[in-house]
Amino acid sequence: MIIELHLLQSFPTSNLNRDDLGQPKTVTFGGALRGRVSSQSLKKAARSLFPEVGLAKGETAWRTKRLLLKAAKELTPGDGEPGEEEHTIVREALQQMGFGLDTNDLTEYLLFVGTGAVDDLAAFCRDHRERLLTDAEARKKEQNSKGAPKKKKATDEAKKVADRILDARRAVDIALFGRMVADNKDFNVDAASQVAHALSTHSVASEFDFYTAVDDLKPDDEAGADMMGTVDFNAACYYRYANLDTGQLRHNLFGKEAKLDGDDEDLLKRAVSAWLNAFIRAVPSGKQNSMAALTMPDTLLAVVRDSGTWNLANAFLDPVPGKGVMGTSTERMWQHFTRLRSFYGDEEIRTVAMASLSGDLDGLHVPKGEQVGNLPEFTEAVLGGAVRG
Repeated sequence: MIIELHLLQSFPTSNLNRDDLGQPKTVTFGGALRGRVSSQSLKKAARSLFPEVGLAKGETAWRTKRLLLKAAKELTPGDGEPGEEEHTIVREALQQMGFGLDTNDLTEYLLFVGTGAVDDLAAFCRDHRERLLTDAEARKKEQNSKGAPKKKKATDEAKKVADRILDARRAVDIALFGRMVADNKDFNVDAASQVAHALSTHSVASEFDFYTAVDDLKPDDEAGADMMGTVDFNAACYYRYANLDTGQLRHNLFGKEAKLDGDDEDLLKRAVSAWLNAFIRAVPSGKQNSMAALTMPDTLLAVVRDSGTWNLANAFLDPVPGKGVMGTSTERMWQHFTRLRSFYGDEEIRTVAMASLSGDLDGLHVPKGEQVGNLPEFTEAVLGGAVRG
């Protein structure tokens, strides 16, 4: 089954996702400049909410270069800081497992691993502490005498631990958003969820806020600002789209041929629910301390289907005019969906659920059976449709 989520969300003064110049990201669409929020930013915002929407720590993942630093900390008794010996042990273990490290003891590239990866690495280091120290000393002597040492062949146990560290099963983040491991394609994971860049339904123009700050302890007879600058921002109503292939999610979480028990079925259901609830609530963190653009979606449309995916962004190919932006955007989105449904057929569609704070659903001729009045009813309709499918 595929679940599609279409959201309309208006943000006041904000810079949710900025480019290399510090300006809100944009895209030209339909010949007009639009506000844009990248899919990566939205996924990060959703992932940060997973612990709040039903997922436990061991069911999520980390994106990190700091496996060595975290595992060294685990090897250190009490609350102390790890010493050189702990760093040496973990460094040697990672090198034997085939993970490249830079001069700062960070992995060569950002790894996407389950939260249990650090525990697995630390446990291996504890069990083989003396051998790893001996191997590290031998490696150092070889390097001093011959330059770069030959890469040691990993032991079978080191390989098994490396496999556990990169095992994506039961890690919901990785199952949803996928992973690419450049050095070993066997550990690549095809994403179960596709997320579009959000774009404004209307044209936008970036503006800037000129600010000044004054030293609180400056004498009264000294005038003038002690700091000044500008912050770019815009204000826009965004169309957001994401979809979830529940079959791919199941495959990623448990393996292709796995037979699910009660605990597995529970995790799968909670993963789907977490995806839905997190994306509805997801708001990027950019400049929120100074702008607090903490809004919720105004209009929500979900489609549960057997196959096919329809991004409805073309409803806004012509920019929505200046007044009544949310109401007009809601109307445009529903009408575009209705036209696609009429033209391509809806045999594969199982469930449609529509809710809006400002749109007149009766006036839009949304069927009564597809209207819902609040968020709990919306999520119940979507998740119930997925289960029935």
